[in-house]
Amino acid sequence: MALLLRLLLLCGAADVTSSLSITSPEHMIEKAKGETAYLPCKFTESPEDQGPLDIEWLLSPADNQKVDQVIIIYSGDKIYDDYYQDLKGRVHFTSSDVKSGDASINVTNLQLSDIGTYQCKVKKAPGVGNKKIQLAVLVKPSGTRCYVDGSEEIGNDFKLKCEPKEGSLPLLYEWQKLSNSQKLPPALVTEMTSPVISVKNATTEYSGVYSCTVRNRVGSDQCELRLDVVPPSNKAGTIAGAIIGTLLALAIIGLIIFCCRKKHREKKYEKEVHHDIREDVPPPKSRTSTARSYMGSNHSSLGSMSPSNMEGYSKTQYNQVPSEDFDRAPQSPTLPPAKEP
Repeated sequence: MALLLRLLLLCGAADVTSSLSITSPEHMIEKAKGETAYLPCKFTESPEDQGPLDIEWLLSPADNQKVDQVIIIYSGDKIYDDYYQDLKGRVHFTSSDVKSGDASINVTNLQLSDIGTYQCKVKKAPGVGNKKIQLAVLVKPSGTRCYVDGSEEIGNDFKLKCEPKEGSLPLLYEWQKLSNSQKLPPALVTEMTSPVISVKNATTEYSGVYSCTVRNRVGSDQCELRLDVVPPSNKAGTIAGAIIGTLLALAIIGLIIFCCRKKHREKKYEKEVHHDIREDVPPPKSRTSTARSYMGSNHSSLGSMSPSNMEGYSKTQYNQVPSEDFDRAPQSPTLPPAKEP
């Protein structure tokens, strides 16, 4: 009976040692986007495993609607790593000789699409083994911005905000005051682990430099702001200045419009006057030329008179000056008949 039990134990041990086994444990790996993930898959063979060595890595995407994808294969002493386009050129065996018992891989430049369950399958007939590894890709906090939301005046309410541009949840926040002896007002102590600090009825003791650190499981980021709580500004003067400035601007605009309209009317008037002048009508005679014409006519008439007629002609009125509109030629004065000797 004892001999039979010993034989059974030896057979069981032979069965255990005869199968191929993967020694790397199943576990979950978290890495940041852009980093490299090391996925271990180390195995041992038994003397009975005499078949060709085949290694296969598969990815089950986080989206259950997608089927399992083969990402890299070792078969017939060759490596094939171009099966899955999303990981093409980013997945490699870590060992140059996978026959030594190391089928681990590296996935470089991690992306959010790389999240999923990775399965390592090793086969060397008659032995077969497989292990699964969960890969989570997280985003480090980055592009964090600190700013004051509100007016930094005594007696006012405002908020100090800390906002990262990106970062995987959960995010942890930590505020610190870096100046003024690092003394924090009692009202802020309870909010130093919040992304938003609410300040009520602000006083000058709130002034100083503040820093905010944002963390998650794969990284952290930091930003700073300077808070200066000042006395209230003269709002009445500011409003009056704004009103006066607006009125001056309106006055200047009105003056420009008036000048433009006036200039436009002057040009329009000159254009109308120019069209009203007729080119076929001669200009009116001047007063000087009319008078000269009148005197020349009288002189010619006097030249034809005899001395005996001068007495009658002298009675002619020379005080009549032709007007500007006089267009007809002046007439010679009527002479009395000559007396016979």
